[in-house]
Amino acid sequence: MAIQNVGFVGLGIMGEPMAQNLLTTGYTLTVWNRSPEKADALVSNGATLAGSPAEVAAASDVTISCVSDSPDVQAVALGPGGILEGASAGSVYIDCSTIAPTVAREVAGAFAGRNVEMLDAPISGGDVGARAGTLAIMVGGGHEAYTRCEPIFQAMGKTIVHVGPSGAGQVVKLCNQVAGGLNLLAMAEAITLARRAGVEPAKMLEVVGAGAASSWMLSNLGPRAVNGDFEPGFMVELMQKDLRLVAESATETQTPLPGSALVQQLFRALEARGRGRDGTQAIVDALAILAGDERGENEARS
Repeated sequence: MAIQNVGFVGLGIMGEPMAQNLLTTGYTLTVWNRSPEKADALVSNGATLAGSPAEVAAASDVTISCVSDSPDVQAVALGPGGILEGASAGSVYIDCSTIAPTVAREVAGAFAGRNVEMLDAPISGGDVGARAGTLAIMVGGGHEAYTRCEPIFQAMGKTIVHVGPSGAGQVVKLCNQVAGGLNLLAMAEAITLARRAGVEPAKMLEVVGAGAASSWMLSNLGPRAVNGDFEPGFMVELMQKDLRLVAESATETQTPLPGSALVQQLFRALEARGRGRDGTQAIVDALAILAGDERGENEARS
């Protein structure tokens, strides 16, 4: 039988538009957010606001969460008034957060004890992809549960891949953040070199972005960086959380990741300046700082 009742917990930069796409597709939606006013637009469009994650799960065949970090998932999933408390046997819990693979497996084990399947399904594509419904979604967990929930994933994303057992989705998301971080650094270095060599960075992006060196970061975040637009599609402090998880996984697996360590240090320079809530395209200013180009940093903000 087709799933109709879906719940959504966590209505931030990514979660709110994802939930809106579920509504637009025709699902009956129940939502919860720690700051309830963030649900106002969804409620005005037909969603029901619940008083707790447990209430969301009790009203839903599939409950989705999209929160910031491993402790947040543990709180909304397993804590008092959490999703597990309200979930019925045979339902499915999907977590779209980016968390430690070990935590994803631990949470999945707790749900399995109540005959509720969990899929770890982190997402990539930023706020642009969340609004457009074109996210890449990497799913770990049981294949049967994945098949049941595939229409739900298709309402939120474009590229959906079942990558393996529980925790595998989180491993693939960390790989995504490794590649994304290094692409951010490449974007920032290209902009910095163009600017310091007297070439208009926007012109450089126009041609480089159409060639073999093109990337999502170059095309989508490059123009923002050049124009001094540091509004977050994804915040520096959240990328740092992800890079911390990358470093932990690298330590566990004895994997050398020197490039990712460098990106983490550059973002740390921004955090030291109180810019943790800027968008990740602000990495261009970390390079301006290294180059001693305070003028370039200030011009980017003017």
